[in-house]
Amino acid sequence: MLGLVLLLLASPSAGRAAPAAPRLEDVSAAIPDAVIDLRYTTARNVTGHALYPPGARCLLQPAVAARLARAADRLRVRGFRLRLYDCYRPLSVQRLLFARESRPGFVADPSRGGSHHNKAAAVDVGLVDLAGADVALPTDFDEFTARARASAVQGVAPEARAHREALREAMMAAGFVASRSEWWHFSAPEARGSRLLDVPVDP
Repeated sequence: MLGLVLLLLASPSAGRAAPAAPRLEDVSAAIPDAVIDLRYTTARNVTGHALYPPGARCLLQPAVAARLARAADRLRVRGFRLRLYDCYRPLSVQRLLFARESRPGFVADPSRGGSHHNKAAAVDVGLVDLAGADVALPTDFDEFTARARASAVQGVAPEARAHREALREAMMAAGFVASRSEWWHFSAPEARGSRLLDVPVDP
């Protein structure tokens, strides 16, 4: 038994501290003109309740924030600015969200790998014009209807489809992968190999 204890103490992993949480970047620094509209700080989301504390920040992995900044650059040339509905989402919030809205294809099950949001590698985004005014979009954020699908035509005005496609093109050019079921949701390749996080979104 003593030999086993000594062997464990001598093991390289013995006494090793848990890896520190990765550094996350505040997107407002990377994209100063982005409209921060984090819906989970309000009741304007599918749950009807605030899930984030006041002062929550839009946080992403630095490489993902850099991708988003490139997308913002492309959109700015076309007369748009980004509106950010959600960025990094703590795993504990994912559990609350899934408990209130568990329709397949919309909210990821936290017990089955969670969401790329929980890895700070996904964003929910919309558009405004250069003055910050709303532009036509297919639906509001978290409106889980057929019109929210990325390819929806029926019930979606041509102007809204054009804005949706402009957003999609800019995001995909920056390396994001578009969701089929939510026109506003995009994942970054940095999600691959990243771990689920549950660190605060407030300062």
